[in-house]
Amino acid sequence: MTGPEGPIRPRAAQLPQPVRAVLFDFSGTLLQMADYPDRVRATLGRAVDEREMDRILTGLEDALADPDVAAAQRGRDVSSRAHRRAFTRWYAAVPELAPVAGALYDQLRSPAHWVPYEDASAALAALYGAGIGVGVVSDVGWDLRPTFAHHGLDGYVSAWVHSFEHGTEKPDPALFREACARLAVSPGEALMVGDVPAKDGGAAAVGIRSYVLPAGQVPGSVRGLDAVLRLAGVA
Repeated sequence: MTGPEGPIRPRAAQLPQPVRAVLFDFSGTLLQMADYPDRVRATLGRAVDEREMDRILTGLEDALADPDVAAAQRGRDVSSRAHRRAFTRWYAAVPELAPVAGALYDQLRSPAHWVPYEDASAALAALYGAGIGVGVVSDVGWDLRPTFAHHGLDGYVSAWVHSFEHGTEKPDPALFREACARLAVSPGEALMVGDVPAKDGGAAAVGIRSYVLPAGQVPGSVRGLDAVLRLAGVA
């Protein structure tokens, strides 16, 4: 048990076990959605000047503080229905996007609108080549396998844990334990990589080492996944 000052009955120091599996978050870690201006123009199907686009993007930002929109986000990833409701409610809070809220959500689920980070493929290939298992543990409302397949990344992944299929969200320990079980490793042999400390960092509570990347990286840029290879002991 751990008290306010630390462990009450400290255990003898143990050397870290070698990493035998790496668990990855999806959005913001391996892939990122295409830029909102491109998405908006594609969905509206017409020209949108900079002034109107700025108004739309500001509307999306401001809508996140709307009580109804915020309420819809709670428990968003526990089911496909809740996920769709949360996003369409957010899009519809912007007058220009309200008529196409459903189309924007369908776009969100479309593999072609997701962009892998520049170093994602190389990192996954290096782990796979080194015999290290790869799993995806994601708070999401749909099956991610078609998206990874579209970008040629699915062959590197051996375990998929989608929150909506389990009726819960990270940092629920059940999701991390499920991924470890599917990869046949103990928590001490796994590494979790994500971009949300409160969600992905929760893996540490079950004994999984965790590495949290800074959020907000530009789609298609270098994500810094070479650090993951070093942590996993891959040259």
